[in-house]
Amino acid sequence: MTGAVVFDPLLSWPVIWALAGLAALLLVLALWQRMTGALLRALAAVAVLAALANPSWQQEDRTPLSDIVVVVVDDSASQRIADRPAQTEAALQGLLSRIARLPATEARVVRVPDAEGDGGTLAMARLAEALADVPRARLAGAFLISDGQVHDAAQAPDLPAPLHVLLTGQPTDWDRRLVVKTAPAFAIMGEPVSLILRIEDQGAVPPELAGVADLTVTIGAEAPMHFAVPVGEDLELPVNLPHGGINVLQLSVAPQTGELTAVNNTAVLRINGVRDRLRVLLVSGEPHAGERVWRNLLKSDASVDLVHFTILRPPEKQDGVPVTELSLIAFPTRELFVDKVDEFDLIIFDRYRRRGILPMSYLESVRDYVRKGGAVLIAAGPEFGSADSLWRSPLADILPVEPSSRVLEEGFRPALTDLGRKHPVTEGLDAQAPEGGWGRWFRQIDMTATRGQVVMEGIGARPLLVLDREGEGRVAMLASDHIWLWGRGFEGGGPQLELLRRLAHWTMKEPELEEETLTADGQGLELTVTRRTLGDAPGEVTITAPDGTETGLALQETRPGLWQGSWDAPGMGLYRLSQGDKTAVAALGPAAPREFEQTIASPDPMQPVLSATGGGAQRLSDGVPDIRRVAEGRIAAGRGWLGITPREAFLTLDIRIRPLLPPWAFLLLAAGLALAAWLWEGRQPPRKA
Repeated sequence: MTGAVVFDPLLSWPVIWALAGLAALLLVLALWQRMTGALLRALAAVAVLAALANPSWQQEDRTPLSDIVVVVVDDSASQRIADRPAQTEAALQGLLSRIARLPATEARVVRVPDAEGDGGTLAMARLAEALADVPRARLAGAFLISDGQVHDAAQAPDLPAPLHVLLTGQPTDWDRRLVVKTAPAFAIMGEPVSLILRIEDQGAVPPELAGVADLTVTIGAEAPMHFAVPVGEDLELPVNLPHGGINVLQLSVAPQTGELTAVNNTAVLRINGVRDRLRVLLVSGEPHAGERVWRNLLKSDASVDLVHFTILRPPEKQDGVPVTELSLIAFPTRELFVDKVDEFDLIIFDRYRRRGILPMSYLESVRDYVRKGGAVLIAAGPEFGSADSLWRSPLADILPVEPSSRVLEEGFRPALTDLGRKHPVTEGLDAQAPEGGWGRWFRQIDMTATRGQVVMEGIGARPLLVLDREGEGRVAMLASDHIWLWGRGFEGGGPQLELLRRLAHWTMKEPELEEETLTADGQGLELTVTRRTLGDAPGEVTITAPDGTETGLALQETRPGLWQGSWDAPGMGLYRLSQGDKTAVAALGPAAPREFEQTIASPDPMQPVLSATGGGAQRLSDGVPDIRRVAEGRIAAGRGWLGITPREAFLTLDIRIRPLLPPWAFLLLAAGLALAAWLWEGRQPPRKA
């Protein structure tokens, strides 16, 4: 129980203070005039002023409240390396037992998990959340058990009590880290891209391990490359991407005995490989309605460099004009078909017939170009079944068909084969057909497929579109020149541009149009595995985790030829996938996790907060410090001890207020003093003039 005098003035305080000033002025005047009753009249004025102030006696019944100490435990990824988990739990139990021995003091424990994404350790945000439930008047202090690597120290809440840090780790800790300073998101295929790397050592590095590190570079599923590189210097590493699309690069430094963790020894990069320019050679044997289809398709793509020539005037015309004079300019046939043929990504023969313009040696050069990795697409017309057919040239060695010399002139609707519904070039095209099906074509060259994949068929289930691989290259054979009818919208048309675009990109080996692929894509820690195949159901995909453990994943068919499955990974890192002879890699998590940028325990990131609150930092390797109670504003940290500030908070249960004196008592007191002053003055002899 406590008591205090409180005031509830009958007049406002400015009025009371004005009356008090007037009374003081009159008192000074009376003393100057040497009036004998001045002091008694002054006391009467004080009694009146006290009555106007209305003083009361207030009594409170209070219950004391305990002080609260908040203990923040860092459970982020950097706190799960070496012996830090055991060290943290031992420190927590020791700290709680010391707080429990203090009178009227309780502890509240909050834990800091890994932040979403790559946010790092957000300990101050977690502390602010915990303080929302703690009355400020009861907070005696806060402790953070951590390695000190807090990424939101600048957002620390305003604390009325000290904040202390208990540092995990050992003074002898050291770590080696791989840093990727610059890496492009895109790179041009065939041209080297430069990465800037740096290998850094932190902490107490053993002298025998300093200076040189072993660097391993792995691109996709290719064989790794090894290098010996210096430590502490920026390194420029040139890399050539093996294919278009996403390329996964893994850079790793060999782990050393005694370093804290090998997680930051590895960096995983995703670089999108793009072609600089696609060079296409289009050879049109004669003007026809479908010639513009190919030209419009290729010219509409800004990334395509098109070289196109058309034979407008056939040499068999008997007008006496030499063949060498059939063009306005000398066309560089030798340069295109012999000297620089390997510079083209695709060669298209559109209704071309042999007329002596291209010698057999030039066509042999095209055949060899395909076998070494090039691509040829033939759009056949009636000439393909004649004596001038390309099939009766060296190109026959790479063509997957054999013509019968028949040209079928009747209406038919192109259709996908069972294999075509699975093949990425034609998969899903039937879903784009209008009601009633695609528009009709009216000419097909009769031929038999000798090898390859028949993905479209026409009259009497005869092959219409045949795809094949020859050596390292690709060959596509279209047995009709009427695809332009789809572009004109005849009878509803068809997917002309999409089919030709896919066909051209398949011949140029775009990864998304490969028939047999195994790919994986990660979102967070969820891995989505996709297997495309033209065969039967594939078996399980074997997933190899960064630590070497293997897991089998069964896939489900989602579309014809497309099988998928999802798997929740146990952690971040590079995962390798295999199924039969197909392999893939997938990187989960950030390329360089923020949690492992700095792994050596240090109070430096938290030092501004400690200085502002009067707290300190102690290493747990020296033992759990003692906890002392110190007055507010005093030093709260010392050797082997840390302090908290007692708050002495309380809860008021009851309040009782009663006047110091009743109003009549103040009136009687003032009147008595005034009467005494009058009587005292009446008994004094009169002053002489």
